[in-house]
Amino acid sequence: MEAKQTFFDEAMALRRLWHRFGGETGLHRHFLSSWPKDPQIEPLRANEVSRFVHTRLGHERERLLGPLVIRWLENITHKDLEDVANRMRVSSIEMTAVANSGHPSSSTSAAELMATLFFHEMRYDVKNPRSEHADRFILSKGHACPILYAAWEEAGLLSHDDVLTLRKINSDLEGHPTPRLNFIDVATGSLGQGLSCAAGMAYTGKYIDKASYRVFCLLGDGESAEGAVWEAASFASHYKLDNLVAIVDVNRLGQSQATQLGHHVEIYRDRFAAFGFETIVIDGHNIEQIAAALKTARDIKDKPTAIIAKTHKGQGIDGVADQDNWHGKPVPIEKVEAIKARYHGSRKGDVEPKKPIEDAPKVDLHIGSIKMSDPPAYTKGDKVATRAAYGTALAKLGKANPRVIGLDGDTKNSTFSEKLLKEKPDQFIECFIAEQNLVGVAVGAQCRGRTIPFTSTFAAFFTRAADQLRMAAVSFANLKCTGSHVGVSIGEDGPSQMALEDLALFRAIPDSTVFYPTDAVSAERATEMAANIQGIVFIRTGRPALPVLYANDEKFEAGKAKVLRENVKDSIVLVGAGVTLYECLKAADELEKSGVHACVIDPFTIKPIDGETIVKHAKRTGGKVVTVEDHFAAGGIGETVSAAVSDAGIRVRSLHVSGVPRSGPPDDLVDMFGISARHIVEAVKKFH
Repeated sequence: MEAKQTFFDEAMALRRLWHRFGGETGLHRHFLSSWPKDPQIEPLRANEVSRFVHTRLGHERERLLGPLVIRWLENITHKDLEDVANRMRVSSIEMTAVANSGHPSSSTSAAELMATLFFHEMRYDVKNPRSEHADRFILSKGHACPILYAAWEEAGLLSHDDVLTLRKINSDLEGHPTPRLNFIDVATGSLGQGLSCAAGMAYTGKYIDKASYRVFCLLGDGESAEGAVWEAASFASHYKLDNLVAIVDVNRLGQSQATQLGHHVEIYRDRFAAFGFETIVIDGHNIEQIAAALKTARDIKDKPTAIIAKTHKGQGIDGVADQDNWHGKPVPIEKVEAIKARYHGSRKGDVEPKKPIEDAPKVDLHIGSIKMSDPPAYTKGDKVATRAAYGTALAKLGKANPRVIGLDGDTKNSTFSEKLLKEKPDQFIECFIAEQNLVGVAVGAQCRGRTIPFTSTFAAFFTRAADQLRMAAVSFANLKCTGSHVGVSIGEDGPSQMALEDLALFRAIPDSTVFYPTDAVSAERATEMAANIQGIVFIRTGRPALPVLYANDEKFEAGKAKVLRENVKDSIVLVGAGVTLYECLKAADELEKSGVHACVIDPFTIKPIDGETIVKHAKRTGGKVVTVEDHFAAGGIGETVSAAVSDAGIRVRSLHVSGVPRSGPPDDLVDMFGISARHIVEAVKKFH
């Protein structure tokens, strides 16, 4: 019996000393030299022990050691993980108590899930959390970030002093996680969005990187009421993302009351199964069940896995566990010591994360030097829609750079992103009619610099994903969005398809860039420039085919306007973009007949706006500017220009779409809603 216990001890030494002795060779030497000279086990030394070391407790371990030994080893591992979970639980309680704010009850329900995931299943490098080879983790229930910070404390990346800075103004350990931390890929906290980002990562891993890394997403049960979760689930199933594991923390309680489904885990199971997931229901506080579920998920092929974990909110906190009205409330600081004493026996141990499989390709996006395969090739005067020119440019970019990808929401034949699909089908992702997921997948795909994603749909439909775009900014995402079918000039399709708020939406995003190209040449150059700008970029493209204005070799810069028409006799400045720039040119011709000369400016970018050029020409023309836009007044060109020239004492008159438009021929609608050349002429004549 003593010899058998010695065998157990040495087996555990193998697991715990692997890293200490530098891998297989060093550990093998240590293991054999320390093996006891006991006749009952001596025969193992030359063969079984060697193979035991070689397999690292692998698939042959049960045959070599016997089921009793394996069971004993697993129990020890599970006890270690229970200790890890309890230390993480205590840390999350303490850090929120010190901060006097946060969500300890939402964190403690996930302690066992996180401990098993981080220290038994996931592969990652503590010293390089954003390694391209490492597994990805997204905490979709972002308010539970204390348990995530506790996991990285346990891993050794953060100190205990670090986590006690939670929510302080000078700390990057914010109340909901953001990529200011090097172990966070996407910001979460606006619920329902994490699974889309995870699906984008998983798609990239399976089909673009073709690598071994896997993606894990922890969701809350309350956020499963969000439709975006099911958009993501549909996408993940359609593309057979077997490298994706969704874990739902079913802790029964929401913010203000019980969730819709409470602890009816079978309903969550059936819903995910209906979307094509392999589903596993477990006790989310049972380490053995969690580990077994994760192992099962590892072996699933051709579909994603959903682990439905029944848990209790506030688990481990007396008087809080499974009790309502504790959401977002820290445990009183005076009670923390008692909780720490309760788990005093939870030792540190030697549980360590697994190392990544290093098979993801190195990627250098060369941002700043990305070029199209060919320059624009148009003839002045030819009529080309800017949406078509965008598609041409996207295909050229994809041809020149395999990491430029396109995503669309089943509008690719209208946005012309299908040109990339035809040129480089492996660089195109069809996301179908699910715009929130479209943006979320793109955000996931760009993480860790794996791709430069261009998302395309009707500009009006991006408003459906406004929150995803807002959170993309919080994630510091490198995301490109192109919206077509803008304004009343789309014509007969009517107001449901007319984007009249899109400039306002994208201008409001922090550090965004907004292009509004007028012709095919400028549209191609805007697309090329977007690939070289780090951050969120919007390109507004139109439906009408309009004459090419610029030479193919014309140089463009973000924030630099183009002056298309000027004369020393100018007495007014006209600013327009897209269809309204052509209306400005027509109006200038008409005004000239009556002896009034107008300077016509194409802003090219609405953000940043070239206020310097506009002010320069406005001052020489009497300080009067008329802006014309196929957009509502709020957040559009008029407001942008007015803000840019306000300090110079320049007066601005804005022509824009007002009210709810209707179906009709494009030219008739442009005139009906007051942005045609006729209305521009009238506005100039009345501008005193």
